[in-house]
Amino acid sequence: MTDRVEELTSLFTRFPGIGPRQARRFVYHLLAVSSHDRTKLARLIEELARDVRQCADCKRFWSGTGTLCIYCADSSRDDSLLMLVEKDQDLLAVERAGTYRGRYFVLGGVISLSGKGAIREEALTALVERNSAKGLSEIILALSATSEGEHTADRVRELLRPLRDHMKFSVLGRGLATGSELEYADKETLSAAFQNRKET
Repeated sequence: MTDRVEELTSLFTRFPGIGPRQARRFVYHLLAVSSHDRTKLARLIEELARDVRQCADCKRFWSGTGTLCIYCADSSRDDSLLMLVEKDQDLLAVERAGTYRGRYFVLGGVISLSGKGAIREEALTALVERNSAKGLSEIILALSATSEGEHTADRVRELLRPLRDHMKFSVLGRGLATGSELEYADKETLSAAFQNRKET
């Protein structure tokens, strides 16, 4: 017979930053809460796949109708700027800072120095080609100040090399400490990093 505790523990360890001991705590917490709470959690997880979709342009996850999220559907945003971020949380952190009014693209991860990981290369190339016709003139590499972030930025530059002649590439200013992740930066740091971005 399958050990349900071990099975669920194993599933939780696949979550980012969750080790076996913390995963096991989650399982025992779920066993201790009311059946109503467990049922509600199971229902929300099931509804997540049904109600949350990926934006056709920026690739972030969102709840709503249509194919574009609220940022991509907003005609008042600046089409000349495209900010590339690693994950949805980074996009939300930039929005909270309230300084940036351009377009976004969520890469969906980073590429490590060993070559592990992946980004949405085909979708990025297609979006940049489409947006070039709408006046896109600058791509902002808003990646974490880590070795993985730097390596991913190098891969993006290589991928979009054919556009270098008529497209400006910039990185966020170093208001971000080396080794820091964009998701955890405060509003003032992100705002300074955007304002002090430099061409790369």
